[in-house]
Formats: sequence, structure tokens, C-alpha cells
Amino acid sequence: MLGGAIGAALGALAWAAITALTQFQIGWMSIGVGFLTGFGVRVFGKGIDKIFGYIGALLSLVGCAAGNVLAAVMYISAHDHVPFTTLLMRTTPGIAWSILSATFSPIDLLFYGIALYFGYRYSFHRITAQELAALQSEPASEAAPAS
Repeated sequence: MLGGAIGAALGALAWAAITALTQFQIGWMSIGVGFLTGFGVRVFGKGIDKIFGYIGALLSLVGCAAGNVLAAVMYISAHDHVPFTTLLMRTTPGIAWSILSATFSPIDLLFYGIALYFGYRYSFHRITAQELAALQSEPASEAAPAS
């Protein structure tokens, strides 16, 4: 989860910074958020179970939502000449939800779906040939616990 959270945070920051610089929300950044999040889950988790994909997908969605909120806070900061950190520290979960609701567009569903897919897809550890050979060479008594 830590790796995924780091990836989602980096993706959210990149999403917000690009949106603030361009004054345009580029929803395809959701691919980057999903990839960064999934990659973080893969590297730190090294898991092959579906739970790793679910964690990657959920954290990717959180990363996209956080990116949208951060972008709005950056915009408000620049528009109203209020320090970004001041606004950020005053942003409660209720305010964040209000920002997401006010800025929501139906196309966001597509981009959130893309982030979910990439977060899920890239969260799994790929078993190397060496790991597979090691698993296959283990005696049956060591590979599976006795019933």
C-alpha cells in the first residue's frame, strides 16, 4: 500500500501541476496516475493475488481525485492571491468533496475508469523464469502446507 500511495501522490502532484500550468485538465494523465500507482504497488508489494490489483485500482482513483482537488486549490490560490499552503491546510474532506462535485464532468468517469484499469493492471508482480523454476523445483511438502 505504501508504494501505491507514493505513486498516487506523485501522480496527483503531476496532474495538478500540469493542469495548473496549462489551465486545462488533460484527462489522459489518468494513465500516468494509474501507472505510477500500479508500479508502486508492484515494486513494494511483489504480489500476484488480485488484492494487489484492487489496491492499485483504488489508490489510482484516489490519486486522480486528489489531482483534481489540488489543481482546483492551485487555481483558487492564483486567482484569489491566497498562498497555496494556506488553502491546502484549510481543505477538509468536505471541501474536497465539494470541489470534486462542482468540477465534475461526465468525461471524468472515462478518465477515472482508465486510472482504475491501469492501477489494477500494473500492480502485479511478474514472476521471472528464475522464480518459476525455483517454485517448480521445490518438493511438494515445502511448496504447499500439509492439510
